[in-house]
Amino acid sequence: MNEAMFSQIAMLVFLTGLIVWMGVIVWDLAKKSQAGKFGTIALFTVLGAGVVGFIVKTVLVEIMQI
Repeated sequence: MNEAMFSQIAMLVFLTGLIVWMGVIVWDLAKKSQAGKFGTIALFTVLGAGVVGFIVKTVLVEIMQI
């Protein structure tokens, strides 16, 4: 295993962990602030939009070979 492959695998693993950890933080924030069903959905929608944006950027970079 070379350094590039290790870096790619580590990024995927740690990035997935970071996204899950942010989900736990958002869930805790929604519970502590008593956001309700609509507020919780809004918080997770914003988090999901950020994750989708990052994935789209990654896919576009791979397609365009920048």
